[in-house]
Amino acid sequence: MTSKIEKIKIPLDNKEINAHKLTVASEIPINIEIAWKKVTTSALLEFVAKGKIKFIPTAGKFPEKWKQGMTVTTKMIAYGFIPFGGLHTLYFSKIDEEIKVMETKEKDIFAKVWNHKISMKSTGENSIYYKDEIIIYGGVLTGFISWWAKSFYKHRQKRWQLLAKNKLKLNNEN
Repeated sequence: MTSKIEKIKIPLDNKEINAHKLTVASEIPINIEIAWKKVTTSALLEFVAKGKIKFIPTAGKFPEKWKQGMTVTTKMIAYGFIPFGGLHTLYFSKIDEEIKVMETKEKDIFAKVWNHKISMKSTGENSIYYKDEIIIYGGVLTGFISWWAKSFYKHRQKRWQLLAKNKLKLNNEN
């Protein structure tokens, strides 16, 4: 697994601001079509976040599958008991099955920008190169948020490894 945080400039509210770009990537022993089917489900998000963040969707539950153009809001509970970030909004700006890319534009009370791009490429019949790229801006909290996000995304990818190696099924799978 590799991870890095870079300082970058991004536009926000007609200004150029200092943000961070976090990249976490690893090879996962899973077929790309199976991985893609899983990544487009809310069950995968809940599985890979387990132990770090619990999501409480404001609509009562998440949709089974994410769809491009969809917006969902959720409350987040860190480590099972700490309310974190107030209402968190996720807008699914891109879900491209052909090139295996999903992008969200997210934000909450602390993270004014949390743009997440998931991409995967096949490295063999039963292996993928999986990458999370996140653009983060939270004002004076950007450094802290980026540090925490790095820990979170490394955790997510370890959970992906567990899912793949143990051929686990998610809640909505047969």
